[in-house]
Amino acid sequence: MQARMNHPAITVPGAMKALVALGESTKGAGVAAETLELVHLRASQVNGCSACVDMHGRVFNRPEEADERGYARVLAVAAWRDAPYFTDAERAALALTEAVTRLSERADPVPDEVWEEAARHYDESQLSALLISIATVNVWNRLNVATRQVAGSVG
Repeated sequence: MQARMNHPAITVPGAMKALVALGESTKGAGVAAETLELVHLRASQVNGCSACVDMHGRVFNRPEEADERGYARVLAVAAWRDAPYFTDAERAALALTEAVTRLSERADPVPDEVWEEAARHYDESQLSALLISIATVNVWNRLNVATRQVAGSVG
């Protein structure tokens, strides 16, 4: 495989710095880093972004994440509703991720029950961080998929 072009975030001056800064802005809001990685991985799966699936899946192979539960979550994140490896808060974040990523697939893109379950586990600052994180990974997914970035070559 070969990318169609150089990565747009590298080509456009300041774009990489801006996108990285946007992603980094979510880290101090109180959402667990593991939850944010699960969100990134799930949105990337939904969007078919092999570069991001590769990158975010590898996070769970780091020594601090390489336990049985961490490995199982990577393998089961696409089936998070039925897999026993996720907390209720992680499930709420994953449901919100799918809704926000798949906006055009239903008349009510983010149903009240999805929002209310997320709000039950996360305060306004944390919900804001989740939404920014979901939106940011969707930007990366769209850039990578459109330009056919190769897994293992981005980031």
